[in-house]
Amino acid sequence: MTPVGEGTSTLLDRVGRFLARRLQSESSGYEPYTPSDPDILHRTLQPGDILLVEGNQRISAAIKYLTQSTWSHSALYVGDALPDPEDGSERPRLIEVVLGDGCIAVPLSKYRTYNTRICRPIGLTPDDRTAVVTFMVDKIGLRYDMRNIFDLLRYFMPTPPVPVRWRRRMIALGSGDPTRAICSSLIAQAFQQVRYPILPEIIKAPGHASAQSTYSKREILHIRHHTLFTPRDFDLSPYFEIVKPTLAYGFDYKLLKWARDETSAEAVPPQGET
Repeated sequence: MTPVGEGTSTLLDRVGRFLARRLQSESSGYEPYTPSDPDILHRTLQPGDILLVEGNQRISAAIKYLTQSTWSHSALYVGDALPDPEDGSERPRLIEVVLGDGCIAVPLSKYRTYNTRICRPIGLTPDDRTAVVTFMVDKIGLRYDMRNIFDLLRYFMPTPPVPVRWRRRMIALGSGDPTRAICSSLIAQAFQQVRYPILPEIIKAPGHASAQSTYSKREILHIRHHTLFTPRDFDLSPYFEIVKPTLAYGFDYKLLKWARDETSAEAVPPQGET
């Protein structure tokens, strides 16, 4: 005999998995401007760095719209904290939260065909860096509860007719455990464990960034809890440095090779002709 409530939970799980598959379907025609080279990323990234990703899934479109940002996904770089796979495949160096899979470790090559951005916490002590990485490693295997149907349903409305200032708050709609589908919430929790700031301070003090408008202060207060952080917050944070691999190891624009100007070439007649 099926216990009371078990059949309902099983049905909700099935519906949740169906919705998750729909949200993870990729849109066609996505072309990154600057594809990420895994070897260059490996040479540039440091443990504790955050890799922001411009996703092309259905849920990505909703997150980018609601957060008014290019970035829809984030992952934490853990370096060599995880062992090489026994099957000889690429070593996982990123830890992320993925809808349907929960908290998993993946190799850098996963985002070879995506636009990415590196956000580096400045001044993070070695002990705190280790604590952040350890926190994420310990969370591997954490599952997303597919019965949180309302958490999933809100991402099927990527362009709701609401004012810009209310869109972020829509991310909090759903079950009692909001935004578990948002990867950045677990990363924010890892940094909050070591009291590393993400958003500016509200109280204005010399030498510190602060919110000026009343609306900005309210919003910062609203998203202080780790479950309400989004990938965009790491990009906007004054405490994370934006690291660009092409500049990190020296860049000389004089060494660039430009495509030949076809118009100029056609204007020069072949040798022997007038």
